[in-house]
Amino acid sequence: MSSSAPGQRKAVQESSGVHQNPASRKAAELVIGGEGHPAGLESGNFVKPTVFANVTGDMRIAKEEIFGPVLSILTYKTEAEAVEMANDTEFGLIAYISSTDPERANRVARKIAAGRVLINTVSHDPFAPFGGFKQSGIGRRAGYNGLEEYLEPKAIII
Repeated sequence: MSSSAPGQRKAVQESSGVHQNPASRKAAELVIGGEGHPAGLESGNFVKPTVFANVTGDMRIAKEEIFGPVLSILTYKTEAEAVEMANDTEFGLIAYISSTDPERANRVARKIAAGRVLINTVSHDPFAPFGGFKQSGIGRRAGYNGLEEYLEPKAIII
């Protein structure tokens, strides 16, 4: 995780703060980070890397697409519950899976509604298509799929 990330400071801070569910008044536990600038970056659009624990699926922080160095930790008991939690959002840009079982990781990846799923890596392949599902957008850039919008297919039928 980087020590800072440029971005929409106000939006990130608002969406990465300790959110409460109005119905239950449960709050996520701030583990590290939080509001304010990282040390040495007092000006500009930077936010501290932030980690929240005890996050539940009904909290705003679990449902929103946060563009910043923010990690929300949710727990699950079964693989099916993990997939359901991952897909219970309006967004689907990128998902990350960490597993020691490649078959299981691939099985789960196929079930997650995201434009890109990274397994045991944070590396991106510039030749793989990039784009989201649901409210994270449509269309793709990079790879063959990203080039398709520049092509003019032609059919000749005899």
